[in-house]
Amino acid sequence: MFRQDAGFALRMMRKSPGFTIAAILTLGLGIGANSAIFSVVNAVLLKPLPYEHGERLVVLRQRLGMMDQRFSAADTNDYRGQTRSLDGLVEYHNMNFILLGRSEPERVETGVVSWNYFDVFGVKPLFGRTFRPEDEQPGAPAVLMLSYEYWIKSFGGDPTVVNKTFSMNDRVHTVIGVLPPVPQYPDENDVYMPTTACPFRSRPSTVANRQARMVQVFGRMKPGMSVSQAQADLSGVATNLQRAYPKDYPEGNDYSVKPSLLEEELTQNARPTMLVLLAAAGFVLLIACGNVANLNLSRMVRRERELAVRAALGAGRVRMFRQLLTESFLLAVIGGGLGLLFSWGALSLLISFAARFTPRAREIQMDAWVLGFTFLVAVLTSLLSGTAPALAARETVVGALKEGGAQSTIGRGKHRMRSLLIVAQVAVSFLLLIGAGLMLRSFMKLQHVDPGFQPENVLTMDIALDFVKYNTDDKQRAFFETLLEKVQTQSGVKSAAASMMIPFTPGMTMTSDFQIEGQAPAPGQALPKADFRIVSPSYFEALHIPILTGRGFVQTDRPGNPVVAIVNRSAAKHLWGEHDPVGTRFTGDEGKTWTQIVGVVGDIKQYGLDKDVADEIYVPMAQFPMMQASLVIKTTVEPMSIARGVIELLHAVDPNQPAARVQSLEQVRAESVAAPRLTTNLLGLFALLALAIAATGIGGVMALAVGQRRHEIGVRMAIGARPGEILRMILRQGMVLALVGVALGLFGALWLTRLLQQLLFEVTPTDPLTYLGVAVVLGLAALVACYVPARRASRVDPIIALRIE
Repeated sequence: MFRQDAGFALRMMRKSPGFTIAAILTLGLGIGANSAIFSVVNAVLLKPLPYEHGERLVVLRQRLGMMDQRFSAADTNDYRGQTRSLDGLVEYHNMNFILLGRSEPERVETGVVSWNYFDVFGVKPLFGRTFRPEDEQPGAPAVLMLSYEYWIKSFGGDPTVVNKTFSMNDRVHTVIGVLPPVPQYPDENDVYMPTTACPFRSRPSTVANRQARMVQVFGRMKPGMSVSQAQADLSGVATNLQRAYPKDYPEGNDYSVKPSLLEEELTQNARPTMLVLLAAAGFVLLIACGNVANLNLSRMVRRERELAVRAALGAGRVRMFRQLLTESFLLAVIGGGLGLLFSWGALSLLISFAARFTPRAREIQMDAWVLGFTFLVAVLTSLLSGTAPALAARETVVGALKEGGAQSTIGRGKHRMRSLLIVAQVAVSFLLLIGAGLMLRSFMKLQHVDPGFQPENVLTMDIALDFVKYNTDDKQRAFFETLLEKVQTQSGVKSAAASMMIPFTPGMTMTSDFQIEGQAPAPGQALPKADFRIVSPSYFEALHIPILTGRGFVQTDRPGNPVVAIVNRSAAKHLWGEHDPVGTRFTGDEGKTWTQIVGVVGDIKQYGLDKDVADEIYVPMAQFPMMQASLVIKTTVEPMSIARGVIELLHAVDPNQPAARVQSLEQVRAESVAAPRLTTNLLGLFALLALAIAATGIGGVMALAVGQRRHEIGVRMAIGARPGEILRMILRQGMVLALVGVALGLFGALWLTRLLQQLLFEVTPTDPLTYLGVAVVLGLAALVACYVPARRASRVDPIIALRIE
């Protein structure tokens, strides 16, 4: 039976190629949008973690007062020994090292981990083995594991790389394994090493110092253990540490530790955006279904006589209902196939988009779940777009075979149905346009935020020194000072500086508490805190950060001279109040060393345009040498045009020293807002697609109405109606439908846009300017859509119209 219905449906589709192409293309766009977004949601939010017992993995967060803190090695050992809720607890931190042994020196992102890190995560190697307890013993041979991505990129997927040796930190490291393609969190590393192979982590001073809080901690809960039970257990350990080491965990700082599920950590940034986009894609599909339903209703008018003949020959209502639903089902299935092609073509863009939010982006693929979802959406689409026309077919049969009638007239029920569909399309389009408008307003406000510095014509690059070769303050200081002197003489360079980190990029943040001279805290009161930045003297000049009071750093701010610092305006206001901080002193080591403030500079948006300004204290590079730094080079030419020359100068200082992340600061700034920009673009694309479909639907409804009312219009014009009156009448009828849709959409938007609150920046979900702008845009689109059929109606020749009837 289905075969017969399907064959007839295909013949009818061939007889109406215009309708068929329009319906398939509309459904393909609607279904494709849903398949594409679902492929992201499925991989990022729905699939379990690709780790063994991933549902039991937790991230530990340590908090001192209002600040999140990492753990020290001593902290980690204490929690590992005292917790009873976890059957594995491991540490992790990320560093940059120089790998030698390939064609040229290469800076590699290195994860420094406990020996059982991959065992706790349940990750089995693709080749070779993971770390063993003996790999973490002092003096053990140095070993490395390669990430899958680095193995593919640098070694072309060659399995014989296992057991090969490379030099790093003046030690020979042997590759013992390659990891499978699993998401890396919290960093995308090239290689991994055990803690004892890291020259910084393995220092006795680092191991014993509880203030050296540099590692992140992960754990695996025991079977049957809940997060709340783990929280109670870890809180008990935190209390024990606070009692045992009151100096390191002062009571006034409200010390606490909190476990969070790893799967929530991996998706917390992505979840709001993905759900909003999935809802937007669903709205696009609803509009597409409404449009195809309207196309079907239009087609039903032309098929009145055919359906009436079939009824006269004995076809029952159920039989015709099934036939019409079969036609809708075939259209939806073909549209679903086209939609899959659309989503498959957009796969690489989707992966790139999702990578801004989560490390699980590489898991996105067109798998069986996506295919099944697409089929279900196609079935649902066939019901949504085909049920209304199939039900309307019952009205068609009665009176369709009128003798002498050259043209059928559309029934009231069918007209009401088409009008309701148009109202619904306009309402949903209004919702989508409001969402896109709010995101656009938010992004425009974000773009106009003053970062506090000038990113134009600034070249940046990261440099990480060899820990063994540059193992003293004098060597580190000499390297960067020599390099900056050479770069300063380069043609096209206005000023050259170095900084611990550049704005808008993740880096090692040094947050520390200190005591201001003459401001002893009350018993139990926490000391003030600030983020410390190490910079060279030309840093403020290179970025055009204004010096508000006092002075900047000078060449005499060196070891042996008074230790100096510069605070930003935020720190001066919060920590010194109405007093001028210039000339005051503070200490971070209980008075052993005092640092004098010599200047106050303007605030900058260090962590992002949408982030609050941090209290910052700058200290000179000569007094606080760095192992890792970013060059900040102000140029008089296009920044990237001198990059090669700067790298040659770098190699002139040290031939084995690579540079990484060579880019302009404007590129860094653009990348920092890439996620909201892409979200805005995608939501805007859905909104424009919905607007186009809705406008087409309005135009189609009014065109059909004009065609069916030619006789009425001819009569009106024959008894004196002017073309302008006919034009206004048709426009009024179409605009009434649009205005009703806008009103319904307005009520829906006031309720639903609250879900966007988390994604907006300095824009409220009820922003009146956005609502007004969207109403005007949608009204103009409806007016244009109605104008063409209205103009055609105003040009009807009454004599011809009456003769046809």
